[in-house]
Amino acid sequence: MFEALFQTFEEPETGVALTARLSAFREELARRNLTGFVVPRADQQQNEYVPPSEERLAWLSGFTGSAGMAIVLATEAALFVDGRYTLQAGKQVDVKAWRIEPLVDPPPETWLAKHLSAGDRLGFDPWLHTTAAAERLAAACARAGAQLIAVDSNPLDTVWTERPAPPLAPVTLHGQQFSGEAESEKLKRIGLEIEKLGVDALVLSDSHAVAWTFNIRGGDVSHTPLPLSYALVPKSGRPTLFIDHRKLSNSVRDHLERTAEVAEPAMLTPRLTELAKGGASIALDIATAADAFSRLIMAAGGKPVRGSDPVSLLKAVKNPTEIAGASAAHRRDAVALTRFLAWLDREAPAGALTEIDAVEALETFRRDTGALKDISFPTISGTGANGAIVHYRVTRKSNRRIAPGDLLLVDSGAQYEDGTTDVTRTIAIGEPTAEMGDRFTRVLRGHIAIARALFPDGTTGAQIDTLARQYLWQGGVDFEHGTGHGVGSYLSVHEGPARISKLGTTPLKRGMILSNEPGYYKTDAFGIRIENLVLVVGADVHGAEKPVNTFETLTLAPIDRRLIDLNMLSGDELSWINEYHERVRLAVRPHVDEATKLWLDAATAPLSL
Repeated sequence: MFEALFQTFEEPETGVALTARLSAFREELARRNLTGFVVPRADQQQNEYVPPSEERLAWLSGFTGSAGMAIVLATEAALFVDGRYTLQAGKQVDVKAWRIEPLVDPPPETWLAKHLSAGDRLGFDPWLHTTAAAERLAAACARAGAQLIAVDSNPLDTVWTERPAPPLAPVTLHGQQFSGEAESEKLKRIGLEIEKLGVDALVLSDSHAVAWTFNIRGGDVSHTPLPLSYALVPKSGRPTLFIDHRKLSNSVRDHLERTAEVAEPAMLTPRLTELAKGGASIALDIATAADAFSRLIMAAGGKPVRGSDPVSLLKAVKNPTEIAGASAAHRRDAVALTRFLAWLDREAPAGALTEIDAVEALETFRRDTGALKDISFPTISGTGANGAIVHYRVTRKSNRRIAPGDLLLVDSGAQYEDGTTDVTRTIAIGEPTAEMGDRFTRVLRGHIAIARALFPDGTTGAQIDTLARQYLWQGGVDFEHGTGHGVGSYLSVHEGPARISKLGTTPLKRGMILSNEPGYYKTDAFGIRIENLVLVVGADVHGAEKPVNTFETLTLAPIDRRLIDLNMLSGDELSWINEYHERVRLAVRPHVDEATKLWLDAATAPLSL
């Protein structure tokens, strides 16, 4: 029925079938005189999505979540996951071979200090951990009288005999019609940041930062147009881009060489060593730079200077071209979303559709735009109890029928060359219960509170996160994820450093794009989330004594009116919904067929108290 999708629904290898891998790994550790080993869910750049060749944790344990860590000792093995993945981990790993432990509270280092003995030798790959992470491991070992051993080669790679080859997707140029700024201008701005840091050079260890700086895109990881690469930017002189030459066409290479030297990734280590021998101070990103870099620089006589990568903040503030592109991408996406929602309302009441049917249909409607490059993450399509799993991913095995009386939560996004989208809608299939309406309306009120917020320049995400939770708190409930994350410009759908969360310490600046996505999840029953992307813009506040900001909503898709309890809304909240729906109708109506227009007119009709 549908052409090949950007996502699959196959169940990964799990459980007892993988236990032989754990035994083989332990044999290799013993051969290397190691008591144990730490296996993070990470590649050399701490990417959220990693290529198949870097999926070490999944290969060893069967756990496929995006956050986790394993510690394997001679007689015990523990998998550490956060609250989003506790249920998933229990289904995917052999619980007789693995203990499932919390990733955050308490952290893995607490477990480690209790399970190591004096004289033990715990191995770790310094290319897969940041220095901060390595320091935490070292402290845990010290408390137990054990040693932390940095290995020269990863022992897991020795036993992973069928490990896939590293990716070699071709690199493309991200033209100025999308980027809005030439590489040379970006490098000038980065140069000013290097001066502020007072260092001799900056290592760009985050491929997103490299892609943004040099206006390139690629396909080395799933759902993010990323070319895996590094760069070294000196305080004076030409930068060097370290990337596999097999990814570069002659024309792309010629273009890059106008502003940078181009070298193989293997040349980064000797180049850093040479620089460090002269006593250079070299800035490293605390979030993505491998501990191996710090060790190498110090060993050669240089000074590693660890801090936040200045490019991350430059990248987060979109320029006028990127903002215009994001708006165009969301208008285009709105047409696909509206066609999907209208289709769902026609087909779902019969009770024949499944979660997978919804995923396939939505991606097909997005393909019909003619501009879809990829999805921005695997679509979350959860009905009933599956909707209560925050990061649920449907498989052939878990696929549920969408039944009358259920809520369907669909969280999805698209990658277009001019922008990245991320949107969640919760849809009532048939008549919702009073409880569903109450919870949905509390979530909606929190969403509106963020959308309408006025806040002085310099306000952080942590300071406004409470706005999204206030009405849920009044009902004695909450949600366990952040309210919003940053979003890239045809890059990662989850972009730092800004976020709306209890942990969001970065000031929100005009030009940043973030998500606004409060939710509510009733275990084994249903899930609710309402997500739009928003742009930080200036607000005109009469009498304001300092600059004031607000949010402009970019996402355009109907919010299910059937789930709103009008008695819970204020007049201002009702006005916001009606004005938002009018924007949706005006933007989408000219671009859909007559049947969809009729559905849209009803779905966006004004509400009244």
